[in-house]
Amino acid sequence: MSNLADPGLLAAWLAARSIARGLALPVPDHGGWRVDTDLPGEIRRHVFAGPCSGISALAAAIHGPHIYIKMCGDGEQLLGLLPPRWQLCPGGYFMTHEGTLQAPDLPAGYRLEITTSQVITTARILAEDGGVAASGHAVEYAGVFVFDRIATEAGHRRRGLGRALMAALAARQRSASARRVLVATDDGAKLYASLGWHSESPYSTATIVQAGIPCSLSGS
Repeated sequence: MSNLADPGLLAAWLAARSIARGLALPVPDHGGWRVDTDLPGEIRRHVFAGPCSGISALAAAIHGPHIYIKMCGDGEQLLGLLPPRWQLCPGGYFMTHEGTLQAPDLPAGYRLEITTSQVITTARILAEDGGVAASGHAVEYAGVFVFDRIATEAGHRRRGLGRALMAALAARQRSASARRVLVATDDGAKLYASLGWHSESPYSTATIVQAGIPCSLSGS
């Protein structure tokens, strides 16, 4: 596992992620990319393929919260490029997958719904009472097939729903050459590794934290 991601792959993932979430496309900034998110708790994010001098220059000019710097590399490596007012958030992993994703049968009482609108595919697994047990999205764009916001509700875990959901999304991939990419939390990475995903790099996050408000991964 390298501490430096392929910049082109990271840029394509970030663009596809923005499309999946209805955000502005990333623009080059300080040697990385900026996404103006304008979300509650997040004004914008800056994403870098690895350590560079632009991170330090950028961080020195930021003095308020709700702006995130994200970098492929170890958290301490990122923190070393930042002024003391910055703090690390929980980390994740930039991951890729090759080969097939096996689709297990859904347990009795569950059913799958999947739709594609333009380039965004949405999958939901519904429980017998009609409630959403698992959900996720995928976008194929610029040579990547990106999985985003994959989640299984607490009362429905350890039943193979996540595997079934990811396989259903992967079945909508049009180009065999598109690379499958996602960013996982620390816990999620363990599940994805069991499904054949490979960690390309740690994915670290830092921000200026408001007093009394804990830092979060802020949506990867």
